[in-house]
Amino acid sequence: MDYDKILSEKIKKTKPSGIRKFFDIAGTMKDVISLGVGEPDFSTPWVIRKTAVQVLERKQIIYGPNKGVEPLRKAICDRIKSKHGVEYDYENEVIVTVGGSEGIDLAVRGIVDPGDEVLVVEPCFVCYAPLVELVGGVAVPVPTRIENNFKLTLEDFKDKVTDRTKMIIMPFPNNPTGAVMTRKDLEPIAEFLRGTNIMVLSDEIYSELTYGRKHFSIIELDGMKERTIYVNGFSKAYAMTGWRLGYVTAPEPIISQISKIHQYAIMCSPYISQNSAVVALNSCDKEIRKMVDEYNTRRCYLVSEFNRIGLTCFNPEGAFYVFPCIKSTGLTSEEFCERLLYEEKVAVVPGSAFGDSGEGYIRISYAYSLKHLMEAMERIEKFVEKLKGEKNEG
Repeated sequence: MDYDKILSEKIKKTKPSGIRKFFDIAGTMKDVISLGVGEPDFSTPWVIRKTAVQVLERKQIIYGPNKGVEPLRKAICDRIKSKHGVEYDYENEVIVTVGGSEGIDLAVRGIVDPGDEVLVVEPCFVCYAPLVELVGGVAVPVPTRIENNFKLTLEDFKDKVTDRTKMIIMPFPNNPTGAVMTRKDLEPIAEFLRGTNIMVLSDEIYSELTYGRKHFSIIELDGMKERTIYVNGFSKAYAMTGWRLGYVTAPEPIISQISKIHQYAIMCSPYISQNSAVVALNSCDKEIRKMVDEYNTRRCYLVSEFNRIGLTCFNPEGAFYVFPCIKSTGLTSEEFCERLLYEEKVAVVPGSAFGDSGEGYIRISYAYSLKHLMEAMERIEKFVEKLKGEKNEG
């Protein structure tokens, strides 16, 4: 059997995740400290787990409605209204998905036709460009720069807009940089987009994890709700990665169409997870604040330590990643990460995994204990000192 002739050409050309590459290698080694995956080290709050147990005890292990159970859709809309002052119709403008990842996939598949162009703000999570390309679209990278604190500016992308531009993907708070966008940052972008037919895919999965400022969503600006597909979920803020639950809100014409993809590909999100998520939205703000406080402690520690050892580190205002610059070492991101893994047994992710504009940086997740991070930093400092010695010898 010649599988090379059978497999889709598109999927063969799709690169594997740059995040998983180093994570998988680390899994084969002993005594490795892995800082590569963005998975909270906190347990899902007990009140959420208890609800799941109660659902199981009632033997409610069933299929749910395609768009999600009504109490959850209502709770999602209530949450968005309370946080952003924007109203969505729970019957027609929201769908519950299998993680935020499915929500992104639905948005792309529901909007993009072959040949359509999608502006992808970088550095960014690894899935956006491949999903665009798998439906025949053209992913157009829009690099952000450290000089602008990795924020998106109108100047970054307006010259990239053509008559084929269908969507812009805006992931803020940002993975991997931790950058956030304020109202002031978003207003000129919204003003430009209001004069076009370009849709925004706003991935706000880290919206609860900000430091020193409240998250502001582009849907809050006049005229932007009707041109935005808003994606969020429960994995990061509520430490519910394995529960696989997210959601999309958008105008009814979009939800009605992407629901068809969901029906055929997935059918429905896990019923147990959905019932537990209602409790998460309604009862867990205190738990989120505790987690954010701990993340903030880790964030401050890592930024300070990287700057101390000579790897300039942007101070993130959201998410749970730091994105230090390793250009001074003379190594590429891949070379740095590979040597760090094999020589000091610390697994981190090369910035190039998040787009070409991430080259020269590495991503480190601080969704790990402070003790874990401190041990990793000792090894990283040792490695950096070794590199300095090599440069001096050369």
